[in-house]
Amino acid sequence: MVQIYSIQTKEEALACVAAGADRIGVAVATGSNLPAEVSMETCREIFDAVKDRAQTVLIIVSNSDEEIYAPLQELRPNVLHICGYAFSATPEFAKKVKAISPNTRLLQAIAVDGPAAIARAKGFAGFCDELILDSVDPAIAGIGAAGITHDWSISAKIVQSVDCPVILAGGLCVENVAEAIARVRPWGVDSFTKTSDTFPDGSSRKNLAKVAAFVENANAAFAQLTK
Repeated sequence: MVQIYSIQTKEEALACVAAGADRIGVAVATGSNLPAEVSMETCREIFDAVKDRAQTVLIIVSNSDEEIYAPLQELRPNVLHICGYAFSATPEFAKKVKAISPNTRLLQAIAVDGPAAIARAKGFAGFCDELILDSVDPAIAGIGAAGITHDWSISAKIVQSVDCPVILAGGLCVENVAEAIARVRPWGVDSFTKTSDTFPDGSSRKNLAKVAAFVENANAAFAQLTK
């Protein structure tokens, strides 16, 4: 499974789906100044354009659960990605998510910042549908979007230790995604920074050639795992 973050227009979304992306991730603005964040209206346009062509992922960095419920109810994504420092998923939050949007899967980000990440991942695996293992940059509001890799041996141990699907993220690119999959053996992989072009003002757009090559290399590596 390959998911591509952070989409900012419906044209980008459809182009990434055409390139083979299984999931399209959109970061909704909540005042946290996330990279490549968009308004609720734009997110709705993107999700409507994608429809059944790919799964939709709503990315939210929030200070509390109360800030999440309204966007969740309005957008009804296939996946809700929680990746903030101030608020992480709880068993009570997971139940509320299902009550609001029963078909939405809860995806919790795990900061792979050392061996302690293994115990944290085990805890979240008890009530989250999926985990995403990501790198951290103190300058970024949430877990992820750092553009750097982390210790894949820790991620591999997490994959071996939990029963839920695990997505590997953090600095994955065309050149290293196959090795990452071979070493970690995740259920899926994710890319934002390394399949985007970043401009001097800090904005970014997807590089569709890199997206297509990333998807191709990832799918080939996943195929090798099943042989």
